[in-house]
Amino acid sequence: MTLQERDKKHLWHPLTQHKIHPDALPIVKAEGALLYDDQGKEYIDGIASWYTAMYGHCHPYILKKVQEQMQTLDQIVFAGFTHEPAIQLSEELIKILPDNQEKIFFSDNGSTANEVGIKMALQYHFNKGEKRNTIIAFTDGFHGDTFGAMSASGLSVYNGPFEDFFIDVQRIPTPNKANFEEVIQELLEIIAVYDVAAFIYEPLVQGANAMHMFEARYLNEILQICSANDIITIADEVMTGFGKTGKNFASEYIATKPDIISMSKALTAGFVPMAVTSCTQKIYDAFLDDSIGKAFFHAHTYSANPIACSVAIAGIELLQSEEIQNTIERIIQSHKDFDAKIKNHPKIKTTRQKGVIYALDLDIKMDRYGKKRYEIFDHFMQNGVCLRPLGKTIYILPPYVITKEQLDTIYESILALLEIV
Repeated sequence: MTLQERDKKHLWHPLTQHKIHPDALPIVKAEGALLYDDQGKEYIDGIASWYTAMYGHCHPYILKKVQEQMQTLDQIVFAGFTHEPAIQLSEELIKILPDNQEKIFFSDNGSTANEVGIKMALQYHFNKGEKRNTIIAFTDGFHGDTFGAMSASGLSVYNGPFEDFFIDVQRIPTPNKANFEEVIQELLEIIAVYDVAAFIYEPLVQGANAMHMFEARYLNEILQICSANDIITIADEVMTGFGKTGKNFASEYIATKPDIISMSKALTAGFVPMAVTSCTQKIYDAFLDDSIGKAFFHAHTYSANPIACSVAIAGIELLQSEEIQNTIERIIQSHKDFDAKIKNHPKIKTTRQKGVIYALDLDIKMDRYGKKRYEIFDHFMQNGVCLRPLGKTIYILPPYVITKEQLDTIYESILALLEIV
């Protein structure tokens, strides 16, 4: 039996209607910015495998660090124990996070990182003797698939069957020049009516919302209002973190810093699952008490796994290297040059860029997961390029190690699409 035939026997894939799309492409090897299927064909990974493998696949430096760690300590329960990789990672993260962050809490993935942040915010007020049970979030935000994170997410394509079970979330539109005063008014009205515990947001770029981008100055005013009302602010940097916006974290573009930051994906460079939720000393101090009931009773079996921590440390070292910083700048400039070339194309409605993230909207009508979307996906794959359209939105978020020639191939595949779409 082929790998594809064996796959169909037992596997259930994410975001897949198997009756319509029963086949999954077997990938047998990955290196740098390239993926290889079981027939030997190569594909340029234009989305860094869902924004994780930002330093390229199977990076030799990270491999070396993983091999070293595997020979000394593989796993230890993190309740009541500690170890050097977790301590060192906390130190390295604090160095690159916004300067108000002080404490590091480990979990497994982006959804759980946000789940932890939401629970921290709710219990922060509970521990202070205040009953605050409402979360504010952006209308079209996405924060993950566990129940707290899903409650805060506004994309109903993911949430439909579960909405009757959500925590209380009030939504405001993402702000822009045209609607800013209206958004502020809505925010103030929600604060006046509801007992608001927290505001969760994706800073500057909403990934699942077709790479929607908005300006720091508008978000900053929202954060200031929240801060003035003791509403805990949670920056979901799961997608944006670790250099993708041109800075280590998108929150660095915003004057008012969040109380809590969630991160995953590129944290462990595409090697292993892990997530972190960081917070300020103020948040942490609200859990310090003689009563055990005020402790934060949230735990994951693989919290602070030593191997995952060693990967993350190596990833941060690469991120801060001159080589990677130079390639980030090269990708940013390449996107700008490409945008100047195509932004006025008659089949393109809009384009946008933040750091290494580049997106364009096709000027056509189509469903997010409709037939046309899969035709566009197939076009790219046939041209040796792995891009996953979000409806009519085509976006590029490449590994930092992608070569100029590989990036040019991605651009050429988009130009070819515009001739046939």
